[in-house]
Amino acid sequence: FGVNHLGHFFLTFLLLDLLKQSAPSRVINVSSVSHYMGKIQFDDLNSEKDYHPVKAYVQSKLANVLFTRELSRKLRGTGVTVYAVDPGAVYTEAIRHMKQFIQIFITSFNFLIKTPAEGAYTTLYCALTPDLENGGYFSNCAPTVCSRAAADDRSAKKLWDLSCHLLGIRWR
Repeated sequence: FGVNHLGHFFLTFLLLDLLKQSAPSRVINVSSVSHYMGKIQFDDLNSEKDYHPVKAYVQSKLANVLFTRELSRKLRGTGVTVYAVDPGAVYTEAIRHMKQFIQIFITSFNFLIKTPAEGAYTTLYCALTPDLENGGYFSNCAPTVCSRAAADDRSAKKLWDLSCHLLGIRWR
């Protein structure tokens, strides 16, 4: 949660004035289709009571989409647009940290997995394509429906407020 959500949230906060001055500008948050499995544990955001790596990961990816949703609302009319992207399953060196049976499975089916360059396509699409839907969720270079949890404006606002509180910041 701290690295995958709060880090992005804070970096965007620090860059906000520059983004507005440089308008038109864009913020692109890399999420994942795994956000569909996520649930924001508002009473345990840092997974201190009950840590499970997969649950923590999918919660952080859901937080990325909720952050995108609320940030796009707050920046409406400023010339700064915001997008969440799912790069797809990408073959990277990150698998070296996984259990051996998972590594074997992934390498056996790596022909179904995108190269890092292919994984970057949707991010590039959102960075370069004019007139995209602000606050949208994109996968395979196209707008895609996000999960019901990711479309919840109240959860997006609540997560926003908690993130500001945890970081000790106030958005202008």
